[in-house]
Amino acid sequence: MNLEALLKQVTFNAQGLVPVIAQHFETGEILMMAWMDRQALETTLTTKNVHYWSRSRKALWRKGETSGHFQTLKDFYIDCDGDTLLLKVDQIGPACHTGQKTCFFNKVTF
Repeated sequence: MNLEALLKQVTFNAQGLVPVIAQHFETGEILMMAWMDRQALETTLTTKNVHYWSRSRKALWRKGETSGHFQTLKDFYIDCDGDTLLLKVDQIGPACHTGQKTCFFNKVTF
């Protein structure tokens, strides 16, 4: 499938963003959730280096550009509605900015 046809399957929200779940390609562990705009998605798909849209900085960023904890794209999935993406990635170092392996380390007991 060509890039343009693939991008047409993605439903971006009113802000031009789509939520993305990053999952470790070998272990299946959920690493993080972030956002992509069209440029981040195109750059990720063409380079295999995962890029996101930083809502706080309002800028494109390559995961790991400051920490060295890069993500390399292994597999790419679009959900049934086209409004959420799943990236299976090779994660170098921790995924979370806190230094934790995953952003989902706060288990809630009830």
